[in-house]
Amino acid sequence: MTRYVAFLRGVSPMNCRMPQLKRCFEAAGFTEVKTLLSSGNVAFSARSTSVAALEKKARKAMQKHLDRVFQTIVRPAAHLQSLIDADPFAEFDLPKNAKRVVTFLPRPYEGSITLPVSRDQASILKLEGAEVFSVYVPNEKGPVFMALLERTFGAAITTRTFDTVRKCAVA
Repeated sequence: MTRYVAFLRGVSPMNCRMPQLKRCFEAAGFTEVKTLLSSGNVAFSARSTSVAALEKKARKAMQKHLDRVFQTIVRPAAHLQSLIDADPFAEFDLPKNAKRVVTFLPRPYEGSITLPVSRDQASILKLEGAEVFSVYVPNEKGPVFMALLERTFGAAITTRTFDTVRKCAVA
């Protein structure tokens, strides 16, 4: 069995209870299911298969057991650990109070982009395959980095802090 993590876009304690989400993934046939941080992170084990097949299976289970579907992006836990080990932010001189974030794309980005892209103390620094590495400094303008990411890569993305990705990789 391989360990995976599903990152669901738009999940919060207000619109989805974690025990229900856990049962939903178990009903889909996944094992060792664990939800993390009440924000749509689900670690689970499954037979090795394509990520697309796992995403489809999770979406079908959500439709059946939750009566709603959250956008789902799955990554093998080993892949997440390799991201953590590589520390994609190490090569950049970041402000001390910068928040590091990882954005997961549904598939590798095929467009053309010149990085960094910056606005209001938020910067998209690096793109590797289907992951984008960004930083922002919290300020009075709010989460400008999300608008910057969506304008650049579209809305079919989901973003987590680097610390959250670290926790998910070992869950």
